[in-house]
Amino acid sequence: MNATSDHPALYTAPPLTSEDEVVLGEIHRMRRDLRNVLRTPRRWEGGLRRSALARNIQGSNSIEGYEVAEDDAAAAIDGEEPFSADEKTFLEIQGYRQALGYVLAMSDTDYATFDTTELRAMHYMMLSHDLGKSPGRYRKGPIYVHDERSDKVVYEGPDAADVPALMEALAASLHTGLSSDPIVRSAMAHLNLVMIHPFRDGNGRMARALATLVLTRSDIGEPEFCSIEEWLGANTEDYYGVLARTGHGSWRPRPDPHLWLTFNLRAHHMQAQTVARRVDEARQTWDELDALAQQHGLPERTLDAMFDAVLGYRVRRAGYLKRTGVTEQTATRDLAALASAGVLAAHGNGRGRHYAAGEPLHAIRDRRRAARKPLRDPYPWIRAKLAEPA
Repeated sequence: MNATSDHPALYTAPPLTSEDEVVLGEIHRMRRDLRNVLRTPRRWEGGLRRSALARNIQGSNSIEGYEVAEDDAAAAIDGEEPFSADEKTFLEIQGYRQALGYVLAMSDTDYATFDTTELRAMHYMMLSHDLGKSPGRYRKGPIYVHDERSDKVVYEGPDAADVPALMEALAASLHTGLSSDPIVRSAMAHLNLVMIHPFRDGNGRMARALATLVLTRSDIGEPEFCSIEEWLGANTEDYYGVLARTGHGSWRPRPDPHLWLTFNLRAHHMQAQTVARRVDEARQTWDELDALAQQHGLPERTLDAMFDAVLGYRVRRAGYLKRTGVTEQTATRDLAALASAGVLAAHGNGRGRHYAAGEPLHAIRDRRRAARKPLRDPYPWIRAKLAEPA
């Protein structure tokens, strides 16, 4: 059906099953546990938050084919030059970082406007580097989603004339049903925006950013850790598969998008498990880094650089200067001491010089990985369901 009335129909949340209720309860318990852990300031907390944001930026953009290393996403967060990303890709990363930064900055409920002006402004932030994509403006013509693997059109968005009314309905829906679970509301906002496909480009990223915005304006907990964008980026085929099954090729909201909802609940559960594991690993890693610094007589301020290197990031002098606030002479001396001790390994010369993990840090990372236990799938049946012919 085309949306032509004053109150166009949208996808609405299906009733939760008893299985869904159990999964939701477990997600919220893990979120509460994380909040309790972070209630007391931790020395590793800043690095963990930064890496979580970098992974979300990397994950959401990888779905659209913009592949970057995680430390390039971190460079966009820090306002630094990329290590290896090309200019076009890095502009996309920077745009998404700007939009996601807005999402986190405006998480306070005092700013919970959820109007179409805000959504269009977010789109402008995301794509203002390419005016040819009409950032902040709704599309004026038809739009099709093309599957490059099958060379087929897999989805057709609603008529362009219907988009403004549909977006108003979406914005209005974000102010209703506030008694329902925020994870459910986030999933439905994501689905509706991506199915309306209101813009010429960037619809998937906008839908995922909106989903995160809905979560950050709830009482779900730590904003940097509530997004599932990293998980979606790592499971792109399943993500596209569930969207195809839910959309059925064209805009016509069905009454029961339950598979989409369970897919999102599963993503949140798996991501929450991942975050809990990373918190434990960060705690253990920092203790080992502390001991390593003492062993080599390194100042405590070098631990941030070591932590980045354990994560697989490349460390540059400019970034070290910015994050520690030391003088240039001190930064040079610190990095030289880390390299001399074998903790970091120097690569390149001049402006391209950077430092990566040395053998002691590789050993720490290997110990963490070897101790990991598999994540528990809360919906073990869903992968088989997605593999069935549509």
